[in-house]
Amino acid sequence: MEPQKIFSSVGKCPVCDSENLEISTYVYEVPYFGKILIEVWRCGACGYRKSDVGTLEHGGEVRIVFPVREQKDLNALVIKSSTASIEIPELGVEVSPGPAAQGYITTVEGLLERILENTPTECFDENNECNEFVKKIKKAMNNEINFTVILTDPYGKSAIKPLNH
Repeated sequence: MEPQKIFSSVGKCPVCDSENLEISTYVYEVPYFGKILIEVWRCGACGYRKSDVGTLEHGGEVRIVFPVREQKDLNALVIKSSTASIEIPELGVEVSPGPAAQGYITTVEGLLERILENTPTECFDENNECNEFVKKIKKAMNNEINFTVILTDPYGKSAIKPLNH
């Protein structure tokens, strides 16, 4: 199913103040998950982009504790809205939302890849003491260690859903 555009408008860009900011909202059906809402902001003048994603069935604050024990758990779908925070205590990971936070859809493995992408490059040097962090993330990606993903969203727009194999 293609995303269905349900809203579109043009407004003022928060970066360059031009009236070229296109805001579009889509509904999309995600396999195994249900309907989600995707919002995309694009400025035709300066190139500014922002996106957010959230489940359509949401309510109050949610706190999801998802244990990763088997290889299949790494394939669980993660819908993280821009307001959600993620914690993985066993790996020393905390991801907090900020003013420029983006929502996204990924898997647990994809979440670990994002963490590696945002790790300082000096941590990939085996002589650096922060290299232990990189090694832990890679072990988690290879299902060599158990860990827990804790996702908290004050608006209830985020979720984690295991795939049924």
